[in-house]
This record gives sequence, structure tokens and C-alpha cells, in this order.
Amino acid sequence: MISKSDLRIVFMGTPEFAVETLSRLVDEGYRVVAAVTQPDRPVGRHGSVLQPSAVKRYALEHDIPVLQPEKMRDPEFLSQLQAYEANLQVVVAFRMLPEVVWAMPKYGTFNVHASLLPQYRGAAPINWAIINGETQTGVTTFFLDHEIDTGRIILQRTEQITPADDMESLYDRLMRLGAQAALDTIGEIIATDGHPQTVAQPDATELKPAPKIFKETCRIDWNQRAESVRNFVRGLSPVPGAWTMVADGNGRESVVKIYRAAVADGASEGCGVVTQERRRLFVGCGAGRLEILELQPSGKRRMMAADFLNGNPKLERAF
Repeated sequence: MISKSDLRIVFMGTPEFAVETLSRLVDEGYRVVAAVTQPDRPVGRHGSVLQPSAVKRYALEHDIPVLQPEKMRDPEFLSQLQAYEANLQVVVAFRMLPEVVWAMPKYGTFNVHASLLPQYRGAAPINWAIINGETQTGVTTFFLDHEIDTGRIILQRTEQITPADDMESLYDRLMRLGAQAALDTIGEIIATDGHPQTVAQPDATELKPAPKIFKETCRIDWNQRAESVRNFVRGLSPVPGAWTMVADGNGRESVVKIYRAAVADGASEGCGVVTQERRRLFVGCGAGRLEILELQPSGKRRMMAADFLNGNPKLERAF
């Protein structure tokens, strides 16, 4: 039988979302023999400063060796990984792995994914669940196989999405839920001597994808219903942020990010038509209208709509 002390775990992940699971493993006394994360990325205006990932920062603070391969099939990386003699790999918010990596440990490699698979396979499941107006999501642990996010499910945990949730609030809850799911999964692996019960991902008549989000993905389409636009805003708040172009009465155009909005009473005066009523800001949608509550003009700080309207020329349209 496997005991807790028998496990030698390699952890793979990059962002803060992954750190929660790594820290729980360390706090619970599991032996994490190495962490694999992305190479340091250049930041700043000239890219002269290299920034380590959140996982790397945590690992170094806790004396965990770090590997940062550019390519997962690189022979030197594979040799280094093999040398740690891990018998289990845990993956959270990392890149797709080749078989030579995920098949290496005796007890396999499992991933923690922030959705109820098979729905929302892809890089941005939390964003897309909110954007699509879902009222429930969750986390899934599954063993990796050849296709991304398609492996056999070990366990799932559900989480409600409230009307007040945005990307940030749901991210925080799923981060904690995912960490607990990882611990529960390892508990199952130990209890079953490395053979936890798994199920194939169910067939779904309509799969909802969760592709990576780019800048153009974040542009608001005012032809949508007001409720759909609100979901879009909260699904991208606070980062990367939904944005729109606005034009004032003099024809000047600028970019504005919108962080909070609410469906407002009253009929739309036209898609993208901006109106102001008693220091409140509204935009017409394809059906209904939206009140803008918090925004950020280009080059300025994030602010409430009432503060934005102070000293700003009258806006006429958003597009």
C-alpha cells in the first residue's frame, strides 16, 4: 500500500491560481521534489526586467528546486525531470504536456481544471463561464492523456456563480476549491494504492469552449442584450478588462475599460448611444440599456462613473 511518505511529487504550474494548490501540498506535509514553471518573462517598457512566475517565487521561498523548460520535449529537461524520480505529477494552470512527460510517473499525472468538464475545455474557463451567464461551475481533476482537457475524471466539485460575481471573486473561490480537490485526489490515489476510480468524460451534445482571451476578444459588442453585455463585463473584470471606444460631441475618440455595470430600467435609445442622467452614465444595447458603474479612461486611473463625468465632455456613443 502507498503511504503519504512514499509519494514524490513534481508540481507544474505558473500563475497565482496554481500557488494555492502548491502551498496546500507543502502545508499538508507532502514531499514536493521539484516545481516546473514557465521561463521568466520580460516586463517593463523595454523588456529589460525578467519577472519570475508566481509558482517560481513560492518554490524558491520554500527551497523547492525549479525547472523552467522552453520546450517540454527538450532532452536536457527530460533528463532533469527523470532525475527527481517523482511517482506523481500534479498540474495546475500550465501548458499542454507531451506523453513523454505525463506518462513518466508511476502513479500518473493529474490536472486540476477550473470547470466541470467536458464543458469549458481550454485556457480561460472561469472567464467564459461568467461571460456565458452560467450559474454553476466547479473544478475537475483528471488524468492527462493525448488531447487537451479530455482525460478520465477522478473527481469534480461544484461551485455556484452568483449574479454579483466577477472574474476576480470566482477565481478566488475556485482557486481554493481546486487546491482542496487536488488534496482529495491525492488521498484517493493513496487509498486505492495508485488506482483511483475514474470515469470517462461524458458526451455532450453542445460543448462550450474556453479559448485563450486576447485584447480583441475583450471588445464590447453593444448589439448584444444588456444582460449579455453585463456578463461580458464581469467575466473580464478586473483583468484583462472589457473595453470599448467612445466618442464625444467633438468627434474625439478614446478607449475606455469598463469594470462594473448593471442592467438598467428603460428602453435602449440605440446600440452604443450614451446618455447621462443625474450624474449617471448609460449605454444603449441591442435590447435594453446598461448603466456603467466603474470604468477607466485611457491613461487614467480606475474610477466611478460619477467621477468620470465630472469635467468630461458629453459622450455621444460607444462602439
